[in-house]
Amino acid sequence: MNLNGRRQSSNFEDRRGKGGGKIAGLGIGGVIIAGLIALLFGGNPTEVIQQLGSQSTQTEEYIPTAQEEQLKTFALQILASTEDVWSDQFKRMGLTYRAPKLVIFKGSVQSGCGSATSSVGPFYCSADECVYLDLDFFNEMPKSLGAGGDFAYAYVIAHEVGHHVEHLLGTLDKAHSQMARMDDTEKNRMSVRIELLADYYAGVWGYHENKTFGSLEDGDLEEAIGAAQKIGDDYLQKRARGQVMPESFTHGTSAQRVKWLRKGLTTGDLRGGDTFSQNYNQL
Repeated sequence: MNLNGRRQSSNFEDRRGKGGGKIAGLGIGGVIIAGLIALLFGGNPTEVIQQLGSQSTQTEEYIPTAQEEQLKTFALQILASTEDVWSDQFKRMGLTYRAPKLVIFKGSVQSGCGSATSSVGPFYCSADECVYLDLDFFNEMPKSLGAGGDFAYAYVIAHEVGHHVEHLLGTLDKAHSQMARMDDTEKNRMSVRIELLADYYAGVWGYHENKTFGSLEDGDLEEAIGAAQKIGDDYLQKRARGQVMPESFTHGTSAQRVKWLRKGLTTGDLRGGDTFSQNYNQL
């Protein structure tokens, strides 16, 4: 991506060096990390994450490296872009966009949804309207799944901001309310719908980012699509255990994730991402 001269968001908090505790939730990055851990230890990704939730970390003095500071600049430029794009999109609907805060942490963090370690990956918490990111995650993406590149990293941030858009539009809270009355299978299916919509919104952001700024370069789209392919539940389960268990999917298959991300990138239409009214098997 060409981000030369682009502004950085000031809506962030740097908590690197501050300790935390248990895992709060599972974001797009958590799927990648959990899949890698499960692959190494021969376990179920969900079970691995639950086990990680009992771990704690120690607070240590933080001294950023030059690479980390570059990644911070990049993350804040992407966050600024999401602010610009979604402010405009909401204005077109007669609404006001309230941007999420980006919390950068190292190792562990306390969020409005509970405490979390970096093992969970980037995540969004609607309780405090914050996106949480350990910058080390971007270094793990190419190592664990070969899913690297700046637009792939931007996709990660845009996906979590996509959950914030769901929250502001009432979609996320409504879905969570319905999940409280569902059995495990239906909860998982609802989770898939939530995640695919966030993928779609990430694509919508990418469409308008490029339309406005012409920032995408050769290979950028392939980076994001490649990342989406490698974080599908079926891909991770097959890699971790050699078999696929559709009833346990929580984020969608590789094909589904690519489909909805690509649809957003192609149309740029905020209203075109209805993942809730469609038959589940047709998502």
